[in-house]
Amino acid sequence: MDSRSAWRESVAAVRPAPALGQHVVDHLRRLIITGELLPGTHLVEAQLSDTFDVSRGPIRDALRLLETEGLVESRRRGVFVIGLSVDDIDELYSLRRLIETRAVALCMEGAERDFTAARGAIEQMAQAAARQDSADFARADLDFHSAFYTVSGHRRLESVWLQYRPTFATMLSVTNAEDRDLGPTYRDHVKLLQRISDRSTDALELLDEHLEGSRRRMLTAYTRHFDTTSTKELSS
Repeated sequence: MDSRSAWRESVAAVRPAPALGQHVVDHLRRLIITGELLPGTHLVEAQLSDTFDVSRGPIRDALRLLETEGLVESRRRGVFVIGLSVDDIDELYSLRRLIETRAVALCMEGAERDFTAARGAIEQMAQAAARQDSADFARADLDFHSAFYTVSGHRRLESVWLQYRPTFATMLSVTNAEDRDLGPTYRDHVKLLQRISDRSTDALELLDEHLEGSRRRMLTAYTRHFDTTSTKELSS
């Protein structure tokens, strides 16, 4: 099968969806981040409209959103896939370090904060780890981190995080799928929450180590994932 057209079959297998616009952007994002849509691919509105069986409105909305996330770009001849490189992953994590460090610092200032949402996410992570459900674990992982942005009370920091959360969600789905044991990652989050809620002096240092570890795991998983993808394409 032609690898350039194989992705269309994966789209057809999951349609229709009730929230058409969200369905389109979520699926395109995953196809781009996992390398099923290769960098340089021309995303033609009419073709996408036919593939997803929706009007061009949701397609245009999806492409605009993916452009703000840095996954596609508009050129003179249309919209093209950029994809996600090692440099992109490094850039995303450097941005996350900046905003999450500030959000957590705010959580440890002033009056006592309510970390109920973070604790709830920890419980969801424990349950997902017990049944080795990497997808649910990834969602709970991001809910955990999102809680600090909300608790910080800084709306614009949270807005920036929410813009890039879907990208991190898809990247995590690649990383966690390769983890045979989610327990160590779960325990790292338990330790981090304890330090933050106790306002320990080493909380921000621990957060930095946590994010650096996540970045390294992500890069390792992506290198392995794309090596495997390239091998499959060459043998097809």
